[in-house]
Amino acid sequence: MPAAAPLPLTLGELRTSERFSEARLKNRSVKDEMRANLMARLKARETVFPGIVGFDDTVIPQIVNAILSKQNFILLGLRGQAKSRILRALTALLDENLPCIAGCEIRDSPYQPICKRCRELVRQRGDATPIAYLDRAERYVEKLATPDVTVADLIGDLDPIKAARGGEDLSSELTMHYGLLPRANRGIFAINELPDLAGKIQVALFNIMQEGDVQIKGYPVRLELDVALVFSANPEDYTARGKIVTPLKDRIGSEIRTHYPETLEEGMAITAQEAWAQRGQAMIEVPKYVREIVEQVAFSAREDKKVDKRSGVSQRLPIATMELVISNAERRALLNGESLVVPRVSDIHAAAPGISGKLELEYEGEMRGADTVVEELIRTAVGKIYDCYFEGVETDKIEMWFNLGGQVKLDDSQPAQAALAELKQIQGLVERLAPAGVKPADAAPTLVAAAEFLLEGLVAHRKLSRNEERGFAAAERPGRKEEHKSVEMDYEEWQQQSRRSRRGYN
Repeated sequence: MPAAAPLPLTLGELRTSERFSEARLKNRSVKDEMRANLMARLKARETVFPGIVGFDDTVIPQIVNAILSKQNFILLGLRGQAKSRILRALTALLDENLPCIAGCEIRDSPYQPICKRCRELVRQRGDATPIAYLDRAERYVEKLATPDVTVADLIGDLDPIKAARGGEDLSSELTMHYGLLPRANRGIFAINELPDLAGKIQVALFNIMQEGDVQIKGYPVRLELDVALVFSANPEDYTARGKIVTPLKDRIGSEIRTHYPETLEEGMAITAQEAWAQRGQAMIEVPKYVREIVEQVAFSAREDKKVDKRSGVSQRLPIATMELVISNAERRALLNGESLVVPRVSDIHAAAPGISGKLELEYEGEMRGADTVVEELIRTAVGKIYDCYFEGVETDKIEMWFNLGGQVKLDDSQPAQAALAELKQIQGLVERLAPAGVKPADAAPTLVAAAEFLLEGLVAHRKLSRNEERGFAAAERPGRKEEHKSVEMDYEEWQQQSRRSRRGYN
């Protein structure tokens, strides 16, 4: 490919450039630029926001409409719904390079400078005025709204030190210290958690949103800024009962609701994209059922009455949990000198501290305790995914082995070969693993992970029990008067006795 032409470095060179000509840039606003680039992507059928999963038919079309309408917009959603990620992805709709006057704090246009310093520079130097360039990332400015944010932070203030050093009057435009909003000129300015701004600060945004200008400290300094304003907020706060000023709410063009993944597959795709899974030191194979269980924990938590719905269950929960699950499996492999890392269901239990830290509990959940709630969520998730693989699979022989007094204790630090030797004692276990995509000839870590999944599924359905002391064992059956003494008992005889003493599980 031929080398790209060098960028013009002076105003004179810029005027003669076809790419940055005055006719092309002079009256082109940021919103015009975003609209034109978006239209080009749509015509080419390119992905508008790469990496954003699950919003193709819901959120993204609404954002596209807002941009095509040249509107400011707000994303309303609970935590962990990719609001900030979407706002930052808007920079992909900006030009790769944008010329500005070199050294300008507010990135002034070479053709239409709005600050006094740049107007005087162009008047003095003319075509020799130096030009600098902004890339896409530099044109995005983000502020997290907090109650202590001041008008000076956002808009600007007088700078007595600058006035003293320059010998200027305090009323001079050259003594102004510009805030974040003027410094976002010719770019995108994002405010996260908008309702957390104090009321008077929200009022300060009115001019820029309606008239497109800001005034600093009461002096007649009027800056006609070119900014695309975007916001994010929690729906609970963005109401008449919340902390949003109604006139500001009225000036925002579109209110776009985000949401959590609607299907397990969408959630898994997000987690696979975001979680740090491939670590380079060892071969890591995460079984599909482990990924599904981790994701199902989040889905179950969003439905659980013991978890606060207003706070939400962030998509960061399965991402962080998956990383912890892999780390626990990695730790086991390192301790035992194993080259293949295969996470097990027990590794999900080991990741419980990472799950509890992502949940806000209701009163009932607080009374039961976070650890208990998390264990229940994991058990529920295991049960649902188990049904997807083993529903209809005959497990009577496995249950019989435990009911005849068999026990297996698996440690999450136990070597795969030792764990497999324990599991092979269970009659018919290895032969029942095919639905999980496992064959008897597979590697020990793979077999152990699948076998533990099946046993954990039986525990979830209360056909077996599991505790720290005994490991996997027969389900406790209240009222049972005698135990079977021999694991060699005939299968038919066991079935007959089971029918006579059938009862509920713990």
